[in-house]
Parts: sequence; C-alpha cells; structure tokens
Amino acid sequence: MTDTTSNVRAHYSAPGLIDRIKAALAALAPEDHPLTVAQLAPVDQFHTRGLLATADLARDAALEPSARVLDLGSGIGGPARYLAAMFDCRVTGVDLSPGFVETATYLTARSGLSDRVTFQTGDALHLSFDDASFDAVFLQHVVMNIENRAALYAEVRRVLAPGGRLAIYDLVRRGGEVLYPAPWARDASTSFLLSEEETRTALEQAGFNVSVWRDDTPRALDWFQTMTPRDSTGTGTPSSSSNQPAPASPSPLNLGLILGPGFQAATANLARNLRENRLGVLAAILTRD
Repeated sequence: MTDTTSNVRAHYSAPGLIDRIKAALAALAPEDHPLTVAQLAPVDQFHTRGLLATADLARDAALEPSARVLDLGSGIGGPARYLAAMFDCRVTGVDLSPGFVETATYLTARSGLSDRVTFQTGDALHLSFDDASFDAVFLQHVVMNIENRAALYAEVRRVLAPGGRLAIYDLVRRGGEVLYPAPWARDASTSFLLSEEETRTALEQAGFNVSVWRDDTPRALDWFQTMTPRDSTGTGTPSSSSNQPAPASPSPLNLGLILGPGFQAATANLARNLRENRLGVLAAILTRD
C-alpha cells in the first residue's frame, strides 16, 4: 500500500463510527425495527446533492432488475442500498475503509437488504473480481482521492461486461486554488482533481464511449441554497420547498457523524469552491465496447 493510499484510508477511518450511528438511530427506531432508504439518506449519501444525485445517476444508467452492479468507494452503503431497493438489482460495494464496510454491512442488515447487497474492503486499483463481472459500475465523489486515474479506469473497464455502463458523479477542477479542508481531503496532498476535459480524455483513452455528459454544478448550487437552516452547511437533506424527495421528518442523522465536527467547515468550503467556480460537478454515463 502506498503512503497516499494509507493517508486516504486514514482520512476515512472514522473510529467508533458504528457506535455513533447506532446511538443516532436509536432516536428513529428500536434496534429490532427495519430502516428505510429515506430514513438513512441524511447520513449514507456522502456526496453533493445526496440521494437526489444517486437517483438521477441511476435513472440515467437505466438499470435493469437483473443487473450486477459494483459501487466503488461505497462508503457506508447508501447508494448501494438505494440501487437494490429501487431497481431490484444485486450490488457489491467496495471501500478502502474497514470502518465504512462494517457500518455499511450493519445498516444493510437493518434495512433488510443483505440478500441483495454485500460489501468488502478493497482498493479500486486492484479489484478481486474476474473480468466482465458487472453490468454497471458506479463512482460517486471517489476519483478525487485517486492519483492514477488511467489505472482506475482500466480496472473499471476490465470488470465491466461488454456493453456495460460506467456511471460517474465527480468533482472536476475549474479555475483558481481549491479551498481546503474539504470533505474528501484535509489538504492537497491526497486530492487529485482533474478538469472536465482531462477527465473525458482519460475515460476515452481507457476505451469508454460517452452516452451522457452533464454539468451538474447548477443543480448542486441550488441544492446548497435549499438546505434547511439546520443543514445550511450541506450535512442534511433539502427542505420541502425544493420540491425534491426528502425524509418525512427531521432526522438525527447527518454526515458530521462520519467525519466529526470538522465536517461543517469542510462542506462550507465545498460550497464556496462551487460558487466561486474553483470546482464543478460532472455527471456522466459511459459505455464499454
């Protein structure tokens, strides 16, 4: 394991995470009660626009019930559970953080989805799966921690079946210096952002064909503006005035449970990076020949 990989893993180590999650969940339901995707959305969708972004990307990817899906950088499993629950597909999640994998497995059991969703600790550059094992691969706010983008996209292509789809939701570099700390990195030493043009070139060189290529930055900025006052730093879900799906009642869950009290400042920096055009948000679907 390289020093960079070790530092990225340390950033997402989240000691005691599962205990914090369980304590927060106790306010929602007893331990023996099942949880829903909507209830968990404020804490388990660790990317800009949260569940809304996952739903949009899944729709663009046109998943079928029989699909075999790989969620790379699966975090604590929110997108994987959403895909299984909404599309009745089977999802495998891979994450660098053992603590995230442990928590994801627990939450999946609480959601009654263990028969369709599994998780394992692993490195996106060195996957344990056979060639052509999956029909779709999802990458949401993961690649900014991966320096060797060519190796990543080559490995993704290897595990995708012919005709398979790669769904990405990435932060891309635009103008000026990026402000840190950010949710994915405390400083630039573990942040490897590419521009939109560099990202497209790397994907095409890896053998992918573009199907959908969309600048999602305006919707991301709208999302930050429509957060409830309690969630003004982006750690929760959109308010009802946004006309978007959200949990029916305020939740004790938020992304601060994952990265601690520094998360609010990091998320505020992310919002500022987007407002000042230092970063953009890219949504794309690509196919493998």
